[in-house]
Amino acid sequence: MKRLSKPLSDLKKRYDFVVVGSGYGGSIAASRMARLGKSVCLLERGKEFLPGQFPSTLKDAAAEMSFHKGKKESKNNGLYEFTLGDGINVFKGCGLGGTSLINANVSIKPEPRVMEMPEWPNAIRQDLASFDEGLDRAWKMLRPNPYPENKNGYPVLKKTNAMRKSAKHMAEEFRLLDINVTFEDKLDNEIGIAQPKCTNCGDCVTGCNVGAKNTTAMNYLPDAFNHGAEIFTEVDVRYVEKTAQGWKVNFQPANTGREVFKAADMFVFADNVILSAGSLGSTEILFRSAKNGLSLSDRLGKRFTGNGDVLGFGYNNNEPINGIGLGKKATSEVADVGPCITSVIDMRKRANLEDGMTLEEGTAPGPIRGILPGMLAAASRLVGKDTDRGWGDRFRERIREITSFFRGPFYGAVNHTQIYLVMTHDDGNGEMTFDNDTLQVKWKGVGKQEIFNKVSGKLYSATEALGGTKIPNPTWNKAMDYDLVTVHPLGGCGMADSAEAGVVDHKGQVFSGKTGTNLHDGLYVLDGAILPRPVGTNPLLTISALSERACKLIAEQHHAVLDYGFPARKEKDQAPETKPGVQFTETMKGSFFLNEQEDFGKGFDLGKKENSPFEFTLTIRSEDVASLVNVPTHQAGMFGSMTAPALSAAPMTALEGTFNLFIADQNSPDKKKMVYNATLVSQEGKTYYFQGFKDVDNNKGIDVWKDTTTLFITIQKENAKGPVIGKGKLIIEPADFAKQITTMKALNCDRKVEEIQALTSFGKFFAGNVFETYFKNRGKD
Repeated sequence: MKRLSKPLSDLKKRYDFVVVGSGYGGSIAASRMARLGKSVCLLERGKEFLPGQFPSTLKDAAAEMSFHKGKKESKNNGLYEFTLGDGINVFKGCGLGGTSLINANVSIKPEPRVMEMPEWPNAIRQDLASFDEGLDRAWKMLRPNPYPENKNGYPVLKKTNAMRKSAKHMAEEFRLLDINVTFEDKLDNEIGIAQPKCTNCGDCVTGCNVGAKNTTAMNYLPDAFNHGAEIFTEVDVRYVEKTAQGWKVNFQPANTGREVFKAADMFVFADNVILSAGSLGSTEILFRSAKNGLSLSDRLGKRFTGNGDVLGFGYNNNEPINGIGLGKKATSEVADVGPCITSVIDMRKRANLEDGMTLEEGTAPGPIRGILPGMLAAASRLVGKDTDRGWGDRFRERIREITSFFRGPFYGAVNHTQIYLVMTHDDGNGEMTFDNDTLQVKWKGVGKQEIFNKVSGKLYSATEALGGTKIPNPTWNKAMDYDLVTVHPLGGCGMADSAEAGVVDHKGQVFSGKTGTNLHDGLYVLDGAILPRPVGTNPLLTISALSERACKLIAEQHHAVLDYGFPARKEKDQAPETKPGVQFTETMKGSFFLNEQEDFGKGFDLGKKENSPFEFTLTIRSEDVASLVNVPTHQAGMFGSMTAPALSAAPMTALEGTFNLFIADQNSPDKKKMVYNATLVSQEGKTYYFQGFKDVDNNKGIDVWKDTTTLFITIQKENAKGPVIGKGKLIIEPADFAKQITTMKALNCDRKVEEIQALTSFGKFFAGNVFETYFKNRGKD
């Protein structure tokens, strides 16, 4: 399987649609808009992970964890993202595929009464058939199905049988769930992706290394790719601005080192923008957009909900559960652990909708299994409640606990532990605020709502059936003021009939003021942020249905009809292979002068005299270091920002850039050049062409520093064939060079040894050319 994403140096100036985020809403939007024949650009803050690249050990998983309270740095884009709030904390995914990469795959339709509640816009409540059509569209793409007990070599799971026992004890409905997992080997699915069957390793929520999990990277995203969408990862979108020609999307490339130079934002233009960065991400982008002048509803950030999420444990039960993922121990054989979630005790059919809930079993992923014996034993002492009594039972429980400590989590108390995830209906009155460029999640006291006491009672009953110790969410206790953790953050940009009640309308289009029904032409939100209330169960299918519905309506706005068929398709394998690469970022400063068309030195002197500075921060990125070193053009991609007040008062974006390192000069065998080329786009929409070169030449004296840090620049109008409108010269200052060294990094490497090899290969090439030019040929002077 090969990559979907492209290097940022391939980004174009303008697109019909820019989609921000690649979870269910963003992936659906990119797929459907690309199917309309529109030019589509998808920007994702996280990285792209292929099967086999997800963490399989605690050390690898820890490297992908990012914790923050409020403000995020652009370089902080780990796969597992924890946002620490006031009263409630959020765990979500960050990567190409969004949280679908690390969720439990459950596709479950909302209880019918949920969609009839008054929080939804009239257009949805009065036309539920359109929502049902969206459900069907999503179902066909995500391909959910129940775990195949006793079929195709799949055993009945012990954790599932334990749930049957709990459901019977509770006198509640039990059933197997539809989950987005493939249980048969497929040479290719409907989109053209080869998928092996699930091996029951249990590591769904740290990322499926098999490729059996039907994340959006297995369906909607490759479908978008096959229909021409351009996908870019590690791009942190900051805010959007309305322009005379449409929209300007401002962003910072992540993990490039640009932050050490305090580089200006880059940007791309679009006729339409679809924000799908999740409940927190889309809300934050709109908050920052409002700070930059965009008129929005005062309801922004309101009606945040954790979807009533509660995590709990039935610890040290009397019967084995096998709920521990295999991690690095996983093989191609079908194990007896199973997908993360396979079954549910469905308690949604209550007279009062708000009292309903779903209780599902779960699996702890293998990478974290080593911390479980100590953590669960400690939690059982501090906040646990044993459901059975007697000296004999207590003795057996202690023996199992000791066994886990000495033999590991696959044995004893941990292996006898059932993990529970409950979803219910909180009151949806959480709030997100934005101060000092920082998003804060605030919901003090949410865990004290009566519904969570009811959930606690149900967790006790489920554990009681198995003779274990009920352990609540570790933060749900008096000492921690009953804080909650949610894996299903919803709301913040809720849909409504007007701006007084919500942020977007029934199709996700953003209201253009604080009152009324006027809309921003071409600006949408499609993700969990638009849900105006909890749904009481796993929300991915509801989000997908609303997104499918909205995309159909957006197509109609463009007088087009969506084609949902699967015609002869391009092969995804046309995407580039992943190879070790290298990247660094540099800043150069100097002067240039408009109307100087011939002399670089004169342009520099006049520019300095007339106060016409020129400065850039550019990232040089090679996706294949072997090609950079061995192919005669020695070419890499290049992107970044440039500042030249004589051209534009605001920083410009450098796109479609190329960089050639130590290419031979045909007229002088001892002379080499470093060549820079890029398209420059101003915030006014004007286009220029930038050319620069460094002369690497063995002149009299050893001037290696001067040659490798001096760039002669030419600015042309429109493109490389346009008239020259200015010349000048830039240099690297020693302090900036020191910073540049810190930005050097290897790319696309799974192991440390590969990183060392990539950087060594680049370093030898650079040093070898310097030696050859300045020292080897000294005797020829």
